[in-house]
Amino acid sequence: MASDSITGAETIRWDLQSLYADPDALERDLESAASDARSFRDRYRSRVSGLDAASMAEALAMLGSIQDRIGRAYTYAYLDWSTDTADAARGALLQRVREAYTALSQDVLFFELEWADRDEAEAEALLPFPALAPYRHWLEIQRLHKPYLLTEPEEKILVEKSVTGRGAWERYFDETMGSARYVVRGVEKTQQEVLALLHERDRDLRRDAALGFTEGLVKQLRTSAFIFNTILADKASDDRLRGYPTWISSRNRSNEVPDEVVEALVASVSGRYELVGRFYRLKAGLLGISDLQDYDRYAPVGEAATTYPWDRAREVVVDAYEGFHPEMGRITRRFFDERWIDAALAPNKRSGAFSHGAVPSAHPFVLMNYTGRVRDVQTLAHELGHGVHQYLSRSQGIFHADTPLTTAETASVFGEMLVFQRLLSEERDPRNRLAMLVAKIDDTVATVFRQVAMNRFEHRIHTGRRERGELSVDAFAEAWLDTQQAMFDGSVTLGDHYRHWWSYIPHFLHTPGYVYAYAFGELLVLALYARYLEVGPTFADRYLELLASGGSDWPHVLVGRLGIDLTDRAFWEQGLAAIENLVAEAESLATASA
Repeated sequence: MASDSITGAETIRWDLQSLYADPDALERDLESAASDARSFRDRYRSRVSGLDAASMAEALAMLGSIQDRIGRAYTYAYLDWSTDTADAARGALLQRVREAYTALSQDVLFFELEWADRDEAEAEALLPFPALAPYRHWLEIQRLHKPYLLTEPEEKILVEKSVTGRGAWERYFDETMGSARYVVRGVEKTQQEVLALLHERDRDLRRDAALGFTEGLVKQLRTSAFIFNTILADKASDDRLRGYPTWISSRNRSNEVPDEVVEALVASVSGRYELVGRFYRLKAGLLGISDLQDYDRYAPVGEAATTYPWDRAREVVVDAYEGFHPEMGRITRRFFDERWIDAALAPNKRSGAFSHGAVPSAHPFVLMNYTGRVRDVQTLAHELGHGVHQYLSRSQGIFHADTPLTTAETASVFGEMLVFQRLLSEERDPRNRLAMLVAKIDDTVATVFRQVAMNRFEHRIHTGRRERGELSVDAFAEAWLDTQQAMFDGSVTLGDHYRHWWSYIPHFLHTPGYVYAYAFGELLVLALYARYLEVGPTFADRYLELLASGGSDWPHVLVGRLGIDLTDRAFWEQGLAAIENLVAEAESLATASA
């Protein structure tokens, strides 16, 4: 693999020994979890309807222990595979753990079904008991799934077939994209390396990178289209069997947010696409480009092209987190000091970035592909925001540690905001401040407007697959260009090559419907940050309490404690107004710097 620069991240690899120092320990966890799952089934099957609060709590404690062990094994196998998706042994281990997880899930599946089917009055009477406090919200959520649950034999079949069905296609997509190489000016590059070139000053290099990336994507188009069609059909089948009214309904229910709230979000954001056009017209003027092309979107303005060595990125992020709250700084340092981060560029490594929450008995891990750009510093801040959130929420236990996707992005985007504001406060030169502000708006546009545009793309392909059958490569391309062009409001020219850029985005396959959560999180953070500026330092303690709450209550209840009303539709408009203020500030700085 070719690399153009040294960042200091080349040796930043995580240490998975905190999960398993002894390889045999993973095998023991798989065996004991499977054995305990069978014992759990024998002990509680057909008895859930008669359990009192104490017995229910005892059963859930046992189930939680089983899930923690199998979750730890899965975490290890997935993280190990993510750093080299072409390694056959790692792939085989991941598949074996997935199959073990599936078999175990079938043994304990009855519990959720029987609880959901329990008499309404009896279930409501049980929930207030103190013994069930660590499980109460999870139990509430399971009850909501009742209308969409199938019989136990049918549910078992769906679980069994998922390993060789959708899960297998997801893995194939990841391995295909992980091993793909893209030629730019005669040099082979990974996906992460070639996409980083879109942030270069040299316009010709940006164009060559875009064309080289497209050429690589085109080689995989038939494979990509087949994988997309297969997963779209699989989801349509699941939704039809369960009775979900739309392609997005199951995701909204998992996110603990009503369909109408998501519809209001999408309508509000797509109704303000003129902000995107306004921003990119400003950026075109700053770059001196009369016809802004798709490969110019992330071109740096002024000092935005500055590169950040790994140690400097660490310093920036830790200082920003520590300045907000000492505990956030302490936790963030542990990620670096105890090797919870894998940041090096490497052949066959999974693209992009993520923070894996692991299980409550362990700690989170962060993966990224660090190239030293300003955007990478923001990505580091983003993923460490997730990491701090996941670390703090472990106290809630296996059932409440995770949050729905709508609020899962809160800490990550808030972390980005802290880093941005720290860097901006240290900059006095108006031209540099403008460059930083433009880079921030770039990210905000990508997080809010682009994600909603991608939601519109998902809507097109899911409904199209259900109404018309298998979609052609051209159908995917048409849906992609239509929904992307609408967002840019005529401010950016999308070249013909850009029509194929739908085909590399993993969220569409791994978590259908996920992308709007980014817009949700960004607009929520804008409201939270405004609240922080209004309340002052005391806000930080309350914010950490929010993170430590995990998914122990409804999202609107948790953020309501900080004075935010998610049920108010004007909430979205307030966030969009804050983005408009950023654009207006950039316009003012541009005028002053002219």
